[in-house]
Amino acid sequence: MLTTAIFPSRYVQGRGALEQLGFELSRFGGKALALLDPFADDHLGDQLETSCAGHLDCERVRFCGECSDEEIARLVALAQQVAPEVILGMGGGKALDTAKALAYELSLPVAVVPTLASSDAPCSALSVIYTAQGAFKRYLVLPRNPDLVLVDSQVIAQAPVRFLVSGMGDALATWFEAEDCRISGAANMTGRQGPRTAHALARFCYDTLLEYGPLAAQACHQQVVTPALEHVIEANTLLSGLGFESGGLAAAHAIHNGFTVLPGTHAYWHGEKVAFGVLSMLMLRDSEPKLIDEVYGFCLAVGLPVTLADIGLAEVADADLLRVAGLACAAGESIHNEPFAVDARSVVAAMRTADAEGRRRKAA
Repeated sequence: MLTTAIFPSRYVQGRGALEQLGFELSRFGGKALALLDPFADDHLGDQLETSCAGHLDCERVRFCGECSDEEIARLVALAQQVAPEVILGMGGGKALDTAKALAYELSLPVAVVPTLASSDAPCSALSVIYTAQGAFKRYLVLPRNPDLVLVDSQVIAQAPVRFLVSGMGDALATWFEAEDCRISGAANMTGRQGPRTAHALARFCYDTLLEYGPLAAQACHQQVVTPALEHVIEANTLLSGLGFESGGLAAAHAIHNGFTVLPGTHAYWHGEKVAFGVLSMLMLRDSEPKLIDEVYGFCLAVGLPVTLADIGLAEVADADLLRVAGLACAAGESIHNEPFAVDARSVVAAMRTADAEGRRRKAA
């Protein structure tokens, strides 16, 4: 059997890592086009320029807020005037995905600097493309992973804890989805099955979250870097990225994609919706009660959603949930990597059951 795993070329993490960014970028050439989201532009732009000084020229541009075909086209036109040798993305997941897509369009290396540990986007050879209005549109599978991922743990610690917790929600799906892909023999993001390494990393991701998640959230509340926070940043960013990409996706992310059709969920982060997708997936796959109890306990301990109301759907009608489930079960969606047949009505039943169980536990 042929298996394939893919990884970023270089991963740097730790307090003060931004000081090394200019040196790291200079390995790719003498000029960078840096795409910064508004937070990064306002708060980290000066550090970026200081780090780059003496190493390479860096042209800054502000991200417009959505990883869309329209934004990518705007940046391609700008890059053709600047003529960079490397693309840098700095900010949240959508800015990083846009930088990766831009580098792909220009056939240039890409470096990413996440300011949040809110998703596993930084390490992946994937950009999630949305419409200009924020609805999921498609996955853009890229020919290679980022050439550099650099994470400054102090920057992560200074962000609101909600972002770190959202990243835990995204990472929470990693092992469950990789395991179901292993059982079913489904392909990972390369179109082939993943190796044992990918599944071991996915399980390590899950174990790390359970062991260190609550302590990491406490450190982030205090805006300090501790070993527990470093472990969870690594789980959210590196382990989850490697685990999903080389292990495979399944129901949890498909259900997330379905949720994007309902405007009520748009105020909630990717990982928050994925977390509820995990709980729904547990019901869908007939998981053991002990495992269900463990996952609900973790979600409540760190503050992840456990009910539909927690993602803006307190009064959602069955007809709307059926729309979500229909999109989740669309042809080609990752939910069909599950080792059993899935249809929209079974997904609605799983979501309703997950919600009822979450409400019961919150009321206890």
